[in-house]
Amino acid sequence: MMAETYTYNPECLLEAGKDTMRFELGDTMVEGGKMTAYLSDEEITAMIAKYNSWNLAKFKLVESVLMRFAYEVDTKTGPLELDLHQRYAKWKDLYDDLKKEADNADAAPAISVDMTNRKPRPPYFYEGMHDNHDCIGLRGGHSVFEGR
Repeated sequence: MMAETYTYNPECLLEAGKDTMRFELGDTMVEGGKMTAYLSDEEITAMIAKYNSWNLAKFKLVESVLMRFAYEVDTKTGPLELDLHQRYAKWKDLYDDLKKEADNADAAPAISVDMTNRKPRPPYFYEGMHDNHDCIGLRGGHSVFEGR
């Protein structure tokens, strides 16, 4: 079994990779390893590689963390109180937001993103895409039918 690693380098935030995903999820406290970070480097890297969509990889990672927190219960021992449901609620809100985005993306085409450099690709639909400038309308200020 491979040892899990927990690293974060803010200098790599311009690249679409593990560090950017950690930043977007707020999982940047890696100093304590699995005691402070929710996801290992290997989990994040595997989800980015597995899914062709950044948002789908993010959704699957959030879903994983959410399932881990689902089993935690609030605890009170004397003056010590641990409200662990608050962690679940925070990640559930993020999960719901990402789910809503995914549902909306299914309803209408979204702007796709090139995963190698995360630059938006041109939209699939654009204003005037059905205009036939060779047959109708004005071209250069003159009707294309003038002189025919």
